[in-house]
Amino acid sequence: MAPLDLRVRLLARALRASSSITTMDAAAIARAQATSIPHNPVTDLLFGGVAPGVVLTDATATGQTGPIPVRIYRPTAAGAGPLPLVVNIHGGGWVLGSLDQSDWLCSQVAAGVGAVVVSLDYRLAPGHPWPAAGEDCHAALVDLVERAAELGADPRRLAVMGDSAGGNLSAVVALMARDRSGPAIAFQALLYPATDLTLGSPSIEENAHAPVIGKADVLAFRDHYLGAQDPRDPYASPLFAPDHAGLPPALVQVAEHDPIRDDGLRYADALRAAGVPVRATTYVGMPHGYLSFPRFCRSAPQALAELTGELRAALT
Repeated sequence: MAPLDLRVRLLARALRASSSITTMDAAAIARAQATSIPHNPVTDLLFGGVAPGVVLTDATATGQTGPIPVRIYRPTAAGAGPLPLVVNIHGGGWVLGSLDQSDWLCSQVAAGVGAVVVSLDYRLAPGHPWPAAGEDCHAALVDLVERAAELGADPRRLAVMGDSAGGNLSAVVALMARDRSGPAIAFQALLYPATDLTLGSPSIEENAHAPVIGKADVLAFRDHYLGAQDPRDPYASPLFAPDHAGLPPALVQVAEHDPIRDDGLRYADALRAAGVPVRATTYVGMPHGYLSFPRFCRSAPQALAELTGELRAALT
């Protein structure tokens, strides 16, 4: 594997100094879930700020059991007329994460694609274990498509995207939409997704002590999310769907230094075998979550350009 560059090593050192999911009890998880990430020079240096020319609006969408918060990103230079609709699902191991952490990525996609991007704040485990997150995301997707005119969006040009656990949930939502007769999704962008919650990918052991997350972190997140439920259920592990035919074309991005790298690559192979068009890219020398740390990870601009280019091509 390609060596980690200095910026990634510095990032890993900083993250190791913070709390790990492997050492967090229920009270610590609750505190972390209640903590927001404000925009200031320090956090924007790490996570990136909001792209210029993008307006943010907080709202709600229908979840499985009630409204869930969403954040809408609209480019000011897009002009009149309905725009493509991109629904984003944030990462965080189904346990952590919030709307704030996706501001850089969602605003960059809104500006780069010329699309309305809506990011979903689904219910988190362990308080709301599987399948709450996926059901929230599918219900919100249905609601947003029904309200597309109010958003200034074209529901016929619909994509889902997500990173890490959000990549898992994006793949799950695509399966649900196919199985439940809608809504019709034109494209799925899966960024270092978890697709096999049995932890059966070879990269789990190869990158057991990788920066950002290691095997122990993956196991802890999985157990908080699933508990004793079946990890082979397709709406938990989309790799185990009995049939991948009829799913939307996909972009799958993975990181070389990532325990779940092979989850994404195996899922790309499964989609191809079912006749689904797929572009899969491995970002060498990169850790899990490289698009969450655009100032530290040198491949983030290239990965963003690939993401926006694929979305533009799919949604034009």
